Amino acid sequence: MSGSRFFITDVFATERYSGNQLATVLHDGRMSDEEMQRVAAEFGFSETTFILSAEPIGGGFPVRIFTPKAEIPFAGHPTLGTAAVLVRHILTEPAEEVVLRPPVGPTPVLCPIANDENGLFRMLQREPEFEDGMDPRLVADMIGLEPENIEPSWPISQVTTGLPFTVVPVRSLGALRSACLDGERYEAWAEGVWAKGLLLFCVGGRSQSEDLAVRVFVPHLGIPEDPATGSANGCLAGYLLRHDVLGSQTIDVRVGQGHEVGRPSAIQLRARREDEGYRIEIGGRVVDVASGHLAI
Repeated sequence: MSGSRFFITDVFATERYSGNQLATVLHDGRMSDEEMQRVAAEFGFSETTFILSAEPIGGGFPVRIFTPKAEIPFAGHPTLGTAAVLVRHILTEPAEEVVLRPPVGPTPVLCPIANDENGLFRMLQREPEFEDGMDPRLVADMIGLEPENIEPSWPISQVTTGLPFTVVPVRSLGALRSACLDGERYEAWAEGVWAKGLLLFCVGGRSQSEDLAVRVFVPHLGIPEDPATGSANGCLAGYLLRHDVLGSQTIDVRVGQGHEVGRPSAIQLRARREDEGYRIEIGGRVVDVASGHLAI
């Protein structure tokens, strides 16, 4: 392998060593697909990104995203973290917006003025796609809850804005905290659905600064529980609007995630329903942690 530069950031962080860890590698062109997967497994974070060019190509910076087990076409916290690495460490001029080109397609990211670590990076997500309807009893068994812990006012839905998740409404924060994924039941369930990631949410946060509480499980990609998931929360934003969960077709709310795995995270959802569809914007802080070079 090469001596490629890498950067470690905490994304959706409330402070350093919170949020979701991300490794971003400036690819030097000599690393194979297999080597990139091995590097991602070595870092062991939910995702590792590889910037394939320090200059935009075709209107954006080409990026590939790997979990410890597989390459994926899109993810939220890697998008924000990679944009922060570009504007802070690679670009020679300040930028109010950068466009990444992961496999799912061009993804614009709005950057805070002067790259302030207290400012939010914000990404626009693709138009959501939905499939409503799933047996609450089956899902409750899989996540270790009683069927009455599933909120009956809204359906369990499969949603994607680039990476698919099944969105599960839970009735209380206590139930959300006590959820525990059953691996065998999950594997059987995942064989029959296209949205294999799981997002559980309840209205009301763990503190006064949070409007919603969320937990996310992505074991099929090697992520037992994710501390902060921009892609899943983009799906949640579309779900909240589609089912009028908050009583408005415009939302601006703060989501708390990651508390159960010791990485508290803060994710800002801004979205609105428009005549032509949905506008979904996910924001969060990105904090620099470390940098270096991969060993040759």
